[in-house]
Amino acid sequence: MRHVTNAGNSLLDWLSRSLKWISFLIIYLLDTGILTFATAMVKRPGVVNRSIGIMLIYSALLLAFITWRYQKQLTQNNPRHFGHTRFTAKTIVQLIGFFLLMLMIQYLWTFLISAHILSNPVNQKELTSQVIQLPFWNLAYSILFAPVIEELIFRGIFLNYFFRGNSRTLNILGVFMSGLIFGYLHTMSLTPTLLMYAGLGWVLGAAYLHFRDIRYNTTLHFLNNAMSLMAFM
Repeated sequence: MRHVTNAGNSLLDWLSRSLKWISFLIIYLLDTGILTFATAMVKRPGVVNRSIGIMLIYSALLLAFITWRYQKQLTQNNPRHFGHTRFTAKTIVQLIGFFLLMLMIQYLWTFLISAHILSNPVNQKELTSQVIQLPFWNLAYSILFAPVIEELIFRGIFLNYFFRGNSRTLNILGVFMSGLIFGYLHTMSLTPTLLMYAGLGWVLGAAYLHFRDIRYNTTLHFLNNAMSLMAFM
Protein backbone atom coordinates (compact mmCIF):
# COMPACT_ATOMS: atom_id res chain seq x y z
CA MET A 1 0.00 0.00 0.00
CA ARG A 2 2.84 2.35 0.87
CA HIS A 3 4.49 1.69 -2.49
CA VAL A 4 1.24 2.55 -4.29
CA THR A 5 0.92 5.76 -2.29
CA ASN A 6 4.52 6.74 -2.99
CA ALA A 7 4.07 6.01 -6.70
CA GLY A 8 0.89 8.09 -6.75
CA ASN A 9 2.61 10.98 -4.98
CA SER A 10 5.55 10.79 -7.36
CA LEU A 11 3.21 10.87 -10.36
CA LEU A 12 1.30 13.86 -8.98
CA ASP A 13 4.58 15.66 -8.27
CA TRP A 14 5.78 15.00 -11.82
CA LEU A 15 2.48 16.24 -13.28
CA SER A 16 2.66 19.35 -11.11
CA ARG A 17 6.20 20.12 -12.28
CA SER A 18 5.20 19.47 -15.90
CA LEU A 19 2.26 21.87 -15.69
CA LYS A 20 4.44 24.52 -14.06
CA TRP A 21 7.10 24.21 -16.76
CA ILE A 22 4.50 24.33 -19.52
CA SER A 23 3.04 27.47 -17.91
CA PHE A 24 6.45 29.17 -18.16
CA LEU A 25 6.54 28.23 -21.82
CA ILE A 26 3.03 29.57 -22.42
CA ILE A 27 3.67 32.96 -20.83
CA TYR A 28 6.83 33.23 -22.93
CA LEU A 29 4.91 32.38 -26.11
CA LEU A 30 2.35 35.05 -25.21
CA ASP A 31 5.18 37.57 -25.20
CA THR A 32 6.39 36.51 -28.65
CA GLY A 33 2.76 36.61 -29.77
CA ILE A 34 2.52 40.30 -28.90
CA LEU A 35 5.58 41.00 -31.06
CA THR A 36 4.13 38.92 -33.89
CA PHE A 37 0.90 40.93 -33.67
CA ALA A 38 2.83 44.22 -33.70
CA THR A 39 4.73 43.07 -36.78
CA ALA A 40 1.50 42.14 -38.56
CA MET A 41 0.16 45.65 -37.83
CA VAL A 42 3.21 47.38 -39.30
CA LYS A 43 1.02 49.51 -41.59
CA ARG A 44 -0.77 50.92 -38.55
CA PRO A 45 1.94 52.78 -36.57
CA GLY A 46 -0.36 53.62 -33.67
CA VAL A 47 -1.23 49.97 -33.06
CA VAL A 48 2.43 49.00 -33.44
CA ASN A 49 3.58 51.55 -30.86
CA ARG A 50 0.95 50.51 -28.32
CA SER A 51 1.71 46.83 -28.88
CA ILE A 52 5.46 47.37 -28.47
CA GLY A 53 4.83 49.31 -25.26
CA ILE A 54 2.74 46.45 -23.88
CA MET A 55 5.39 43.96 -24.98
CA LEU A 56 8.20 45.85 -23.22
CA ILE A 57 6.27 45.98 -19.94
CA TYR A 58 5.23 42.33 -20.24
CA SER A 59 8.78 41.27 -21.16
CA ALA A 60 10.27 43.04 -18.14
CA LEU A 61 7.74 41.42 -15.80
CA LEU A 62 8.23 38.03 -17.44
CA LEU A 63 12.00 38.18 -17.15
CA ALA A 64 11.83 39.29 -13.53
CA PHE A 65 9.36 36.52 -12.64
CA ILE A 66 11.22 33.67 -14.35
CA THR A 67 14.59 34.85 -13.00
CA TRP A 68 13.10 34.97 -9.51
CA ARG A 69 11.65 31.48 -9.94
CA TYR A 70 14.95 30.09 -11.18
CA GLN A 71 16.88 31.59 -8.27
CA LYS A 72 14.29 30.26 -5.83
CA GLN A 73 14.69 26.78 -7.32
CA LEU A 74 18.42 26.92 -6.75
CA THR A 75 18.02 27.93 -3.12
CA GLN A 76 15.64 25.00 -2.54
CA ASN A 77 17.45 22.29 -4.48
CA ASN A 78 20.85 22.70 -6.11
CA PRO A 79 22.86 19.44 -5.99
CA ARG A 80 24.96 20.47 -9.02
CA HIS A 81 25.96 23.73 -7.35
CA PHE A 82 24.79 26.04 -10.11
CA GLY A 83 25.65 29.65 -9.40
CA HIS A 84 28.33 32.06 -10.57
CA THR A 85 31.51 30.74 -12.16
CA ARG A 86 34.11 33.49 -12.42
CA PHE A 87 35.13 34.45 -15.95
CA THR A 88 38.81 33.61 -16.39
CA ALA A 89 41.10 33.16 -19.37
CA LYS A 90 40.49 29.42 -19.17
CA THR A 91 36.68 29.64 -19.07
CA ILE A 92 36.66 32.20 -21.89
CA VAL A 93 38.72 29.87 -24.08
CA GLN A 94 36.32 27.04 -23.24
CA LEU A 95 33.38 29.31 -24.03
CA ILE A 96 34.90 30.07 -27.44
CA GLY A 97 35.24 26.33 -28.00
CA PHE A 98 31.53 25.80 -27.34
CA PHE A 99 30.69 28.70 -29.65
CA LEU A 100 32.83 27.26 -32.44
CA LEU A 101 30.97 23.98 -32.03
CA MET A 102 27.68 25.85 -32.48
CA LEU A 103 29.11 27.57 -35.56
CA MET A 104 30.03 24.19 -37.02
CA ILE A 105 26.41 23.07 -36.61
CA GLN A 106 25.20 26.28 -38.24
CA TYR A 107 27.60 25.91 -41.19
CA LEU A 108 26.65 22.26 -41.64
CA TRP A 109 23.01 23.31 -41.57
CA THR A 110 23.62 26.01 -44.19
CA PHE A 111 25.49 23.55 -46.40
CA LEU A 112 22.71 20.96 -46.23
CA ILE A 113 20.14 23.61 -47.15
CA SER A 114 22.23 24.95 -50.05
CA ALA A 115 22.73 21.36 -51.27
CA HIS A 116 18.93 20.88 -51.14
CA ILE A 117 19.31 18.05 -48.67
CA LEU A 118 17.33 19.98 -46.06
CA SER A 119 14.66 22.59 -46.67
CA ASN A 120 14.81 26.04 -45.14
CA PRO A 121 12.96 25.83 -41.79
CA VAL A 122 9.48 27.33 -41.75
CA ASN A 123 10.14 29.23 -38.52
CA GLN A 124 13.32 30.70 -40.04
CA LYS A 125 11.32 31.93 -43.02
CA GLU A 126 8.76 33.46 -40.67
CA LEU A 127 11.47 35.14 -38.61
CA THR A 128 13.08 36.54 -41.77
CA SER A 129 9.72 37.91 -42.87
CA GLN A 130 9.12 39.51 -39.47
CA VAL A 131 12.58 41.08 -39.37
CA ILE A 132 12.04 42.59 -42.81
CA GLN A 133 8.68 44.07 -41.74
CA LEU A 134 9.72 45.36 -38.30
CA PRO A 135 13.51 45.09 -38.16
CA PHE A 136 14.57 46.88 -34.98
CA TRP A 137 12.23 45.25 -32.48
CA ASN A 138 12.42 41.76 -33.97
CA LEU A 139 16.22 41.88 -34.01
CA ALA A 140 16.42 43.32 -30.51
CA TYR A 141 14.04 40.69 -29.17
CA SER A 142 15.77 37.76 -30.91
CA ILE A 143 19.28 38.80 -29.95
CA LEU A 144 18.88 40.38 -26.51
CA PHE A 145 15.78 38.96 -24.83
CA ALA A 146 15.14 35.50 -26.29
CA PRO A 147 18.56 34.06 -25.30
CA VAL A 148 18.06 34.93 -21.64
CA ILE A 149 14.50 33.70 -21.26
CA GLU A 150 14.99 30.55 -23.35
CA GLU A 151 18.06 29.53 -21.35
CA LEU A 152 16.18 30.01 -18.09
CA ILE A 153 13.26 27.92 -19.34
CA PHE A 154 14.97 25.20 -21.41
CA ARG A 155 18.12 24.71 -19.39
CA GLY A 156 17.82 26.22 -15.91
CA ILE A 157 14.23 25.50 -14.89
CA PHE A 158 13.81 22.38 -17.03
CA LEU A 159 16.80 20.51 -15.62
CA ASN A 160 15.90 21.50 -12.08
CA TYR A 161 12.32 20.32 -12.46
CA PHE A 162 12.92 16.98 -14.18
CA PHE A 163 16.58 15.97 -13.74
CA ARG A 164 17.53 17.05 -10.26
CA GLY A 165 20.11 14.46 -9.35
CA ASN A 166 23.77 15.01 -10.10
CA SER A 167 24.57 11.69 -11.79
CA ARG A 168 26.13 11.08 -15.20
CA THR A 169 23.00 9.27 -16.41
CA LEU A 170 20.65 12.07 -15.36
CA ASN A 171 22.97 14.73 -16.77
CA ILE A 172 23.18 13.06 -20.17
CA LEU A 173 19.46 12.32 -20.27
CA GLY A 174 18.63 15.87 -19.13
CA VAL A 175 20.77 17.48 -21.82
CA PHE A 176 19.35 15.13 -24.45
CA MET A 177 15.71 15.77 -23.54
CA SER A 178 16.06 19.53 -23.09
CA GLY A 179 17.78 19.82 -26.48
CA LEU A 180 15.18 17.63 -28.17
CA ILE A 181 12.28 19.65 -26.77
CA PHE A 182 14.10 22.87 -27.64
CA GLY A 183 14.49 21.63 -31.22
CA TYR A 184 10.90 20.46 -31.55
CA LEU A 185 9.43 23.71 -30.28
CA HIS A 186 11.45 25.57 -32.93
CA THR A 187 10.23 23.34 -35.76
CA MET A 188 6.93 21.91 -34.46
CA SER A 189 7.53 18.90 -36.71
CA LEU A 190 9.50 15.65 -36.77
CA THR A 191 11.91 16.47 -39.58
CA PRO A 192 15.70 16.32 -39.98
CA THR A 193 15.77 20.05 -39.26
CA LEU A 194 14.68 19.24 -35.71
CA LEU A 195 18.07 17.58 -35.17
CA MET A 196 19.88 20.76 -36.22
CA TYR A 197 18.02 22.84 -33.63
CA ALA A 198 18.37 20.03 -31.10
CA GLY A 199 22.12 19.97 -31.77
CA LEU A 200 22.36 23.62 -30.77
CA GLY A 201 20.29 22.81 -27.68
CA TRP A 202 22.60 19.92 -26.78
CA VAL A 203 25.65 22.18 -26.97
CA LEU A 204 23.92 24.73 -24.75
CA GLY A 205 22.90 22.02 -22.29
CA ALA A 206 26.45 20.65 -22.15
CA ALA A 207 27.78 24.18 -21.58
CA TYR A 208 25.33 24.70 -18.72
CA LEU A 209 26.50 21.55 -16.96
CA HIS A 210 30.14 22.32 -17.70
CA PHE A 211 30.23 25.90 -16.42
CA ARG A 212 27.44 25.54 -13.83
CA ASP A 213 26.49 29.14 -14.60
CA ILE A 214 23.59 30.15 -16.84
CA ARG A 215 25.35 33.39 -17.80
CA TYR A 216 27.67 31.38 -20.04
CA ASN A 217 24.64 29.89 -21.77
CA THR A 218 23.01 33.24 -22.39
CA THR A 219 26.31 34.49 -23.82
CA LEU A 220 26.51 31.52 -26.20
CA HIS A 221 22.86 31.86 -27.19
CA PHE A 222 23.30 35.60 -27.75
CA LEU A 223 26.34 35.06 -29.98
CA ASN A 224 24.58 32.34 -31.96
CA ASN A 225 21.47 34.46 -32.59
CA ALA A 226 23.57 37.52 -33.41
CA MET A 227 25.56 35.55 -35.99
CA SER A 228 22.40 34.12 -37.51
CA LEU A 229 20.76 37.53 -37.84
CA MET A 230 23.84 39.53 -38.80
CA ALA A 231 22.71 39.67 -42.44
CA PHE A 232 19.86 41.98 -41.40
CA MET A 233 22.08 44.51 -39.61
